[in-house]
Amino acid sequence: MSSNTSNFLVLLKTFTESLERAFAANDIEVLKAEYDAARASDNDKKTALHQAFRDMLLTKAEDIPAIEGFISFAVNSCRKDMTVATMPVVLLGDIFDAVTLDRAEQIFTYVENNVAIWKEEFFFTACKHNLLRMCNDLLRRLSRSQNTVFCGRILLFLAKFFPFSERSGLNIISEFNLENLTEYGMDGNEMVVEQLSSSGGADPDAVDGEAEENKLKIDYNLYCKFWALQDFFRNPNQCYNKVQWKTFETHAKSVLSAFSSFKLEEHRASSSTAVPKAMDGTTANSSSPMEQDEIRESGHFFAKFLTNPKLLSLQLSDSNFRRSVLVQFLILFQYLNSTVKFKAETHVLTQAQSDWLKETETQVYQLIEESPPNGKKFANTARHMLLREELWNSWKNEGCKEFKRPEAVLEDTDSSTAQKTAGGTGSSVGGTPSTGSGRPPTKRPRKPLGDLIRDATKQGKFHMGNPEITRLWNLCPDNLQACKGTDRNFLPSLETYLENPKEKQDPSFEWRALRLLARQSPHFFTLFNTPSYKVSDYLESVRKKIQKDKLDIKLEHAIQEEIANPTNTEQPEPEGEGFVGEEEQEQMDTELLKTEQLTPEDKNTHKTLAVTKEQLSELAPSIGRDWKKLATKLGYGADEIQYFETEHVTVSDQCCHLLTLWFDDDMDASLDNLAYILEGLDMVPAADAVKQMIALLSEKVEEVSE
Repeated sequence: MSSNTSNFLVLLKTFTESLERAFAANDIEVLKAEYDAARASDNDKKTALHQAFRDMLLTKAEDIPAIEGFISFAVNSCRKDMTVATMPVVLLGDIFDAVTLDRAEQIFTYVENNVAIWKEEFFFTACKHNLLRMCNDLLRRLSRSQNTVFCGRILLFLAKFFPFSERSGLNIISEFNLENLTEYGMDGNEMVVEQLSSSGGADPDAVDGEAEENKLKIDYNLYCKFWALQDFFRNPNQCYNKVQWKTFETHAKSVLSAFSSFKLEEHRASSSTAVPKAMDGTTANSSSPMEQDEIRESGHFFAKFLTNPKLLSLQLSDSNFRRSVLVQFLILFQYLNSTVKFKAETHVLTQAQSDWLKETETQVYQLIEESPPNGKKFANTARHMLLREELWNSWKNEGCKEFKRPEAVLEDTDSSTAQKTAGGTGSSVGGTPSTGSGRPPTKRPRKPLGDLIRDATKQGKFHMGNPEITRLWNLCPDNLQACKGTDRNFLPSLETYLENPKEKQDPSFEWRALRLLARQSPHFFTLFNTPSYKVSDYLESVRKKIQKDKLDIKLEHAIQEEIANPTNTEQPEPEGEGFVGEEEQEQMDTELLKTEQLTPEDKNTHKTLAVTKEQLSELAPSIGRDWKKLATKLGYGADEIQYFETEHVTVSDQCCHLLTLWFDDDMDASLDNLAYILEGLDMVPAADAVKQMIALLSEKVEEVSE
């Protein structure tokens, strides 16, 4: 053990000295000669040289050009098979751990510029996990809000380094980052945004005077609606919920209305600077290439915006802030309208929602075009990027197939041309062509399509172009006759289908029975007293009616025969198990059809005690501030309760809105159930008020019935 250690130390000292000389002379052959002359196994020599590289790198931590040259020297040593392929990436990881973030950002430029080296087959397989680990370690040290550019550079490098089909870099099942929460303040101070006049070179006193007149008030309600939209941008699937969609629609209308009423003006260097005209006669957004360069170099990068209520007035005056919010709207609209493979089946928009999205998208693009500088150019760029996003979405829906370069067909074309030339030089003797060794075998010529159709017509058949389709079609060329065949009649009789007890266990039995009933019996269109909620009871009553009709027909035939042959004067009484009297049968049918289980539609339209909105308004004060407890009991979530609070100011209006929505949407909503729920919540005064209202309504119903 000690001999191995001493041997390693000797090799380490030798390679350290030779490495310093080779790097100083920038000659890899000096190190290669020392490596080959060492008497040890390849594994021991590689281990010692690897440690020598790591020790020497730490001595150059302050000199960035020297570090880059040293890493390149290590790459050359890997290609000479003196160290393992992972050594350059290990050295980069060591140096990133030993320097500050500012120096790490400078050194990372070397990693970006040499992405072609890391993608070589020799390095890629061995280094891909080390590079990914190194980049993740850097991202953990960085702040997404303070080091936004550096984080973006690292992610772009990983996107260039790994292929598109790399599973670790794809959001396969379309998950959202639900941890990206936006917190905003709760102090409701009224804020004012001053909208300056559009005259750029006017008198300052006049501008101040106009600014006082053109003030857009931004109250705390608008502030909450504005920042509440970030929750929908974070999780767009909330928009498929009916209540949350109403919240989103209301907030979006308020925010876009504020944007429309508060226009941003073009920044001009001086009043004498003329705005150039575009080719089509419209006013260009940028005044000169110099201003475009200043805008491009200004560099606005914000991963998160501040949510202080006092800052909203300044943020609405910032074109970059406004563009960020408007682009978020466009991204959300595109997701809601797109077909995503992993969306739930219930995540479908109604026609009214789709129309609203289309109108709002047009308004958002108009606001982007009106936001200086270069509004129209920015809008076209956003439209182009979203169009490209649709292509990526289609690629993900198809399973993220790997991108491959098209195979080169030049060599195949050249070889086939050579074969044709060689075959063309052969001569034919006696009408038999000569075949050379390189000539492909001759194919049997195909019969023309017209000849095939002609031959099939002579035989009374059809040629469909495909052998299997031709065979199937010619089983019966007459389509109408084939459709009338008895073997294609799969419908059983209604009586047989209803009397089969085995089929009734099948969940689709009732649906098929109703289809047969509508097709074969007029009882399907008969209006009964009360529609039954249970289809099985309805089908049973229909079956008995069909039996009764058959018995009536038999009885009628018997009477007609008796009239025609009056030999037997005694008329048989329809007694027995199979015969039922008409009054008894009608009473039986009525009892079968009477049921207290109504359909959801019937429960909404046939309530025993109808409640008006005015009566709900009378009940609301008795519930008072406890309406949130009642809303939770009725099954409403925190977001829906917040929606009621934002829509109405007073507690009574909020409670009234809750009760109105519950009576409209819930099938079990009734005054009796409301009183029962209030008693369970220990809200006795409110429960007594509901009972009094029930008593009054019952008296009115009795008076009307009398």
